[in-house]
Amino acid sequence: MITAGVGQYRFAEDVTLADWAVDLEGRDLDDLFRTAAAALAALMVDPATVRLTAERTVELEAGALDLLLHDWLSELIFLKDRDREVFTEVEPEVSGSGPYRLVARLRGGALDARHAALGADPKAVTLHQLSLDRIGDAWRARVVIDT
Repeated sequence: MITAGVGQYRFAEDVTLADWAVDLEGRDLDDLFRTAAAALAALMVDPATVRLTAERTVELEAGALDLLLHDWLSELIFLKDRDREVFTEVEPEVSGSGPYRLVARLRGGALDARHAALGADPKAVTLHQLSLDRIGDAWRARVVIDT
């Protein structure tokens, strides 16, 4: 497991052949969503090589927590595709009890091979094996990302 702040993530290589499965764990929903963004960023780039030149706020709403996680990562992929930016520092706040709401402040920079060590180019978050559950005192999720 790789630690991202308080949460942890692990790329599960034995789940799919062409995609990346990520197992996530966080102490609360905010931590889980922060950890998910860190895992996605690490898939795309070495986060230590990204110059922090961009700031954004993202607001999303969904009827279920797993769909909010799906939409969150999909939005980060969309910003990568549209603006060529990757966000390595995020402060998400998840609230509600259905519908669920996410408000996140993002900091990151250009996805530029001249300045950043690039990795995979994710295309989409799939619904395949998507899960998000509270287990004891922690939140756990699995996300499969199409690359």
